[in-house]
Amino acid sequence: MSAQLTYEELAALMKNGAGLTVDPVRMESSPDTGFDEYGLDSLGLLGIVAALENRYGHGLPADADRCKTPREFLDLVNTTLVTGA
Repeated sequence: MSAQLTYEELAALMKNGAGLTVDPVRMESSPDTGFDEYGLDSLGLLGIVAALENRYGHGLPADADRCKTPREFLDLVNTTLVTGA
């Protein structure tokens, strides 16, 4: 686990939390493709947020589960991890 959440880790979380198999290379090459196109709904994203909060021991911003794309989500999560906010 790195200090920054990667596309590979996000793909693993999508697999474990929502049962979705997503190619992290594809997701990284098209980071603005909507989560809905991968089959991830808001409830699945909420589960990923909860898993990350448990992993890192602190909350993510309240709007983390409203992110629409992998880029938006990773930017928000990684900014939060760096700042500790």
